[in-house]
Amino acid sequence: MPNKCELCCEILIAVFLPPLGVCLRHGCCTVEFIICLLLTILGYIPGIIYALYSIVFVDRDQYFDEARRPLYAPAPQY
Repeated sequence: MPNKCELCCEILIAVFLPPLGVCLRHGCCTVEFIICLLLTILGYIPGIIYALYSIVFVDRDQYFDEARRPLYAPAPQY
């Protein structure tokens, strides 16, 4: 679970550049990023709405594994 500062920064980025906010949260090659990118191309407001939904409500820990690891997340230590 991200701390409050991380969440606020991701939400702020998502308002200005929705795909970037989703990319920071979920990674660049995920379904969430592609959906957000398409919605932003089709209309800026739907992109923002989906990005906020994706950042706030979609729990990445449920789907977090090595194959879908975001770019900035450290590799797990075994």
